[in-house]
Amino acid sequence: MTRTLLRGGIVLPMTGRAVVLDPGSILIDGTDIVAVGSVADLDADPRAADAEVLVLEGHAVLPGLHNCHLHSGLLRGTAESMSLWDWLKTYVDPAHRALTPEIAATASRLCYAESVLAGTTSVMDMWRFMEGSATAATEIGIRATLVPYVADAPGYDYFETIESNRRLLETHRSTADGRVRAWVGLEHLFYCTPAAFGAAIELAQEFDTGIHTHSSETIWEVQESLARFQARPIEEMFRRGVLGPRTVIAHCVWLDDREIALLAQTGTAVAHCPCSNMKLSSGPARIGALRAADVTVGLGSDGEKENNNLDLIEEMKFASLLQKVSTLDPTTGDPWDVLAMATIDGARALGLDDVTGSLAPGKRADIVTVSLGGLHTTPLLHGPDFNAAAHLVFSASGHDVRDVWVDGRRLVAGGDALAFDTEALRADAQAAAEELFARRAALAE
Repeated sequence: MTRTLLRGGIVLPMTGRAVVLDPGSILIDGTDIVAVGSVADLDADPRAADAEVLVLEGHAVLPGLHNCHLHSGLLRGTAESMSLWDWLKTYVDPAHRALTPEIAATASRLCYAESVLAGTTSVMDMWRFMEGSATAATEIGIRATLVPYVADAPGYDYFETIESNRRLLETHRSTADGRVRAWVGLEHLFYCTPAAFGAAIELAQEFDTGIHTHSSETIWEVQESLARFQARPIEEMFRRGVLGPRTVIAHCVWLDDREIALLAQTGTAVAHCPCSNMKLSSGPARIGALRAADVTVGLGSDGEKENNNLDLIEEMKFASLLQKVSTLDPTTGDPWDVLAMATIDGARALGLDDVTGSLAPGKRADIVTVSLGGLHTTPLLHGPDFNAAAHLVFSASGHDVRDVWVDGRRLVAGGDALAFDTEALRADAQAAAEELFARRAALAE
């Protein structure tokens, strides 16, 4: 790879609150960022003398976004207007029964490509047959943490197992030069027995990796947990020993103060999925309280079927607005706080903050540019009236993403994919979805 100078953009390095270089420049050498600074300083840097120059006036330049909770899939637009548990029983679980390794791999390829085009450079994907997901991530060029859906409770024998999770770790604990890696996954308290939790903890210790699961998504779940275990969900997870600094729990909507304290005490991170929580009427998570307790909170899209897109820039807007409307406090959901959740805090949740999540020398070149030259991002103001951060959270969308680098490799240029054929990928996904729905219908007969 040659050196590349990203010159003259509005650089939001996410190295501190409201830190901006406007204008600023970034120098990439191979896989890494080697310099971040003013235009004048980097123009004078001898390392930039023979660099390819990309002029970025009118563009925000920020770290790649981290999607801390994703499910690959092909059900978009077909599972609407139902409560969570009815939705799972009617649509999602039957699709799992019909899934094949080939269909699963195609779903991951679609979701990873969609993510990259919208500025997401890192995903944590909970899915099935994830050897195919690893191949898809390697081909697309995205950074991926792969987490199998493990379930062992009676009636859920069509999910992944501790044994299949082990096989994935044996082959994909860290591949593609560390860009693609596997973790341990547990579907849910109600899908997994205490024995599965114990085995998952041992597996994570054996392979020195993290754990990902869901919890406290609906009020019914809390009530059911109290009935079954005489404890709220996070309390029961604490009893089972799964909380800790390398555990990420998706949703965490219905938490009381004690559960927030347990997450903080154990260093457990949360993946906040505002669009999914609104669409399924799950409720608003207490993000302000979690952050005030120093719980690391990253953003997640959840699956394509409950969002219905994987646009984390759009997710930032909803993350802010949901906090405001649920607390009746307009000071919450500050743009800089939400940007942190999508970048450096997301990287921290995934244990990647020493690698990516901010723009600083020595970090990997996971970088996104966003055009702020549209009617919907006008006026673009500088100096004391600086408003680019607000535009990114409240005005922009993934469609404004122009360039994406992961590990210094340019995957998107001018809004167009360089690393994959979008139309061919879409055709493959269409065919795979039709096959999945036919298989699901046949199983129902």
